[in-house]
Amino acid sequence: MEVSNGAEETCHRKFALPVDSEHKSTEFRLFSVAAPHMRAFHLSWISFFACFVSSLAAPPLLPVIRENLGLTATDIGNAGIAAVSGAVFARIAMGTACDLVGPRLASASLTLLTAPAVYCTAIANSPTSFLLSKVVGTANGVAGGWGNLGGGATQLIMPLVFNLIERIGAPQFTAWRIAFFVPGLFQTLSAYGIFFLGQDLPDGNYSQLHKSGDKHKDSFKQVLYHAVTNYRGWILALTYGYCFGVELTIDNIIAQYFYDRFNVSLHTAGIIAASFGLANLFSRPGGGILSDIVAKRYGMRGRLWTLWTVQTLGGVFCVLLGKVGSLGVSVAVMLIFSVFVQAACGLTFGVAPFVTRVHIRDDGWWWERGGGSNSVIMLIHFPQWGGMFCGPSSKGATEEDYYLSEWTVAEQDRGFHTASLKFSENSRNERGKPAPTPTLATPNAYV
Repeated sequence: MEVSNGAEETCHRKFALPVDSEHKSTEFRLFSVAAPHMRAFHLSWISFFACFVSSLAAPPLLPVIRENLGLTATDIGNAGIAAVSGAVFARIAMGTACDLVGPRLASASLTLLTAPAVYCTAIANSPTSFLLSKVVGTANGVAGGWGNLGGGATQLIMPLVFNLIERIGAPQFTAWRIAFFVPGLFQTLSAYGIFFLGQDLPDGNYSQLHKSGDKHKDSFKQVLYHAVTNYRGWILALTYGYCFGVELTIDNIIAQYFYDRFNVSLHTAGIIAASFGLANLFSRPGGGILSDIVAKRYGMRGRLWTLWTVQTLGGVFCVLLGKVGSLGVSVAVMLIFSVFVQAACGLTFGVAPFVTRVHIRDDGWWWERGGGSNSVIMLIHFPQWGGMFCGPSSKGATEEDYYLSEWTVAEQDRGFHTASLKFSENSRNERGKPAPTPTLATPNAYV
């Protein structure tokens, strides 16, 4: 049964799910593929899953690859640095491209253009060529959520594919090369899925909305300006780098770490490493759910306090992971650490959408490429809601004041601010619920 938006001006627009004034779904139906909302969700996580599998396909097989290519510890370290560094430039390009041409075309194009790098890993014959494939192949980060499961799944998939090819009769140094065609093909298919089945916004694609006048066309200068001038975006870049940056680092080294330190087999190291990434099945979504639950009572201030607490605990267990010396305890600490560090990712994106409404995607590459310091969360303050230690501004700032300040008078006259105005109405819940006023008992008139 279809339900429509209650707003009078858009009551003729119908969707398969109930929506708010911005046509964003107000319900999450996991087993639905209804267009455009749930279809976009599933295409996003599948595409990101495929890209994560491709980007992290090498670490599970590093013990074999390093022997074949003669990689030193320095070469492996440089490859890891190149992987993360390549992602920095990819996120910058993706954030800008999403604002200018739309996430559907930007995502499909970049995913398809970087797929050859995955295939080319199979013909690497030196540390330099292996390093180059890591730089280009990591330019795949396009979505969030369950896609991070790919970081864990690839730890299982690649050793299994490698063993299967080896059993068929391929030599060891040939088997790992053939194995890379599996993630390469998966990534290619996901790109076509995004292009042919995806949609930029609930109301249509950017090109259609630009032609109809329902969405103004951004300029690169405006996109860049709004991305770098909001200090909250920079702070979230630092704090998100702490959780997601650490997660990427662990994904790159964890299999090799257990293989070398505890002398386990390649298959066993893959299983242990997979458990770290597979925790994303519930930990990262759980962080987002926890953020929403806390916000119902304590608003934005509750979101910030919860994010700070979870990240701090993640840091504690990260330190412990490097201190313990037994296999069993290391695995246990790693699992606990994975839950907290991945939940912090979800909690970060419980705050991120409220930072700005003008160029939200371009701010995303700041959030997702930072380096970590948890204490900076304390500096985030919204005048209409407050921060961790301070309440809302005494000047009585409202949600409308905050979000409409991002638009010039000329832009408002042309109606570009309409979406921000709708979002400000929907975000009033971030004020939190006022504490109940205690009822004073009436003195008994009779003695």
